[in-house]
Amino acid sequence: MNSPAVRGVRSFASRPIDRAPGLITTALTGACAFLLILMFGVVLVDVLRHGLSVLSWEFLSQPPREGMTKGGILPAIVGTTLLTLLMTVMTVPAGVLTAIYLCEYSPRDSRLAYVVRLCVKNLAGVPSIVYGLFGVGFFVSALGSGLDGALFGGHTTYGKGCLVWASGTLAILTLPVVVVATEEALLAVPREMRDASLALGATKLQTIVRVVLPRALPGILTGAILAIGRGAGEVAPILFTGAAYYLPELPTHMNDPFMNLGYHVYVLATQSPNMDQTRPLLYGTVLVLLVISFAMDLTAFVVRSRMRAKA
Repeated sequence: MNSPAVRGVRSFASRPIDRAPGLITTALTGACAFLLILMFGVVLVDVLRHGLSVLSWEFLSQPPREGMTKGGILPAIVGTTLLTLLMTVMTVPAGVLTAIYLCEYSPRDSRLAYVVRLCVKNLAGVPSIVYGLFGVGFFVSALGSGLDGALFGGHTTYGKGCLVWASGTLAILTLPVVVVATEEALLAVPREMRDASLALGATKLQTIVRVVLPRALPGILTGAILAIGRGAGEVAPILFTGAAYYLPELPTHMNDPFMNLGYHVYVLATQSPNMDQTRPLLYGTVLVLLVISFAMDLTAFVVRSRMRAKA
């Protein structure tokens, strides 16, 4: 049908004034994206300009000395890497299992699933400093002191800030990111694939492991990337749960305190008695932190891309 009335409606719907809101929204979004990229570029150029001159083998392989005005940042590099890896090992399996329960096993009217989703949403909005206070109260004071009393005769072994409690605090902080990303990835897998697998005689567990998870893996890795990026740069949650102001020794056990690049940046920027002398070390530390974060994210991105190509 191509009557005059229909042609009039099409003509009215294609007027430029009706496309104006979409064009304005697109222009504003592009301008905001360009502004963010520009700001990031300015910061990156400034860090590279002042930080590249500091990088050396001595800076990367030695502990700080002389009031952290000389030496290197090796303990902070090792501490940050161990903290991030341990946090990832804790949070990714827990987040994936939680999302699998919410998407694959919980009934639609399950009150437990409703409570879990509500808790995840609330956890995502809690300030990071609150996680640090929670880590002190639960991990250090309650769990750590309980372990000391039960296993070590009251001797302070785990009832103090250390690597494992800081990692556990960051794992809880980043858990909502993994849960939400994994749940969205699982929901994106077509229902027909599950039904076909079940129709061929596979159990529900086999269907999840062999059909659903391989196709949802790129989305799961996306959540892991976001969790790694956030956890590597957080400082407030680890201030009370294990990060050390100055510790030239490397952590060798789960109950050892550790230095952290983010906290080291804070110390150099605010606590140094000679800012002019420590400013080059500050820029070098920031550059190393960015490189480590980018390297972890790039590794996860490459793995995710290869998994997506195979799927």
